[in-house]
Amino acid sequence: MDDHSRLTERFEEHRSRLRGVAYRMLGSLSEAEDAVQEAWLRLHRTDQAHVDNLGGWLTTVVSRVCLDVLRSRKSRREESIDAQITEPRAVRGEGADPEGEAVLAGSVGVALLVVLDRLSPAERLAFVLHDLLAIPFDEVGPIMGRSPAAAKQLASRARRRVRGSPAPTDAGRARQRDVVEAFLKAVRSGDLASLLAVLDPDAVLRIDAASRADGVTRVDAPAAEAGKARELKGASTWAPQMLALSRGIDQQFAQPALIDGSAGFIFAPRGKLVRAVIFTVANEKITRIEAVGDPARLRELDIAVL
Repeated sequence: MDDHSRLTERFEEHRSRLRGVAYRMLGSLSEAEDAVQEAWLRLHRTDQAHVDNLGGWLTTVVSRVCLDVLRSRKSRREESIDAQITEPRAVRGEGADPEGEAVLAGSVGVALLVVLDRLSPAERLAFVLHDLLAIPFDEVGPIMGRSPAAAKQLASRARRRVRGSPAPTDAGRARQRDVVEAFLKAVRSGDLASLLAVLDPDAVLRIDAASRADGVTRVDAPAAEAGKARELKGASTWAPQMLALSRGIDQQFAQPALIDGSAGFIFAPRGKLVRAVIFTVANEKITRIEAVGDPARLRELDIAVL
């Protein structure tokens, strides 16, 4: 048996499992097939001497291909996955693919796939890999290009939504964006009364060390604490200082975005992401603001610019 035949045989041993993985992530058998085929093509272009664990390597490739598909689907605002999911009975009958039917029948079920579609791409990937496929976070993190802790946080958030915690609807996200836009308008105009109107009285502001170090979002930051993250509680405590410091910021670089599924905005002067500001909104009031400037953390965020 030549090298190509041996490689083909080894790949075929994993094909059924890979299709199941991709289907759970994408909810579409045709897209799952495409993801598996892409993994096969990448394997051909790779020096197998550098692949110690073929199954793990293929799972990583398929997962990353699926993540790209999910992000592309979200960014293009494609049709809901409801229209793409195939009921198992739809593939039965003449011309049916028995293996494809087995993948669908043994999968998580159409109802759960519809729920999964409410998650952000990163949440969905973390949840599928860990909760459905039992892959430990020490492996999930590298597959996603994130730290194990970040992957665990994404899976935990996804788990709460899947188990029945209300997921944000389109209308809910729209209301969140309205609140964030009102916040930006108040900051840009220096209107303290309007700013306090959109903030919960007990709102918390958290600023990481990187954001504080550059002075852009630094609020009440003694020099001795410049290298530490800081949390300030009570809107009336920090809102006036935020307005004062924001006067020197070029607000044109602030772009509304969904950040790990939450409303927020990013600063990306000349196209380079330097900061993300994430909001927690409850009862149409901002209860928490987190400013993230640490490059490693920024790379872990799932950001969709609106």
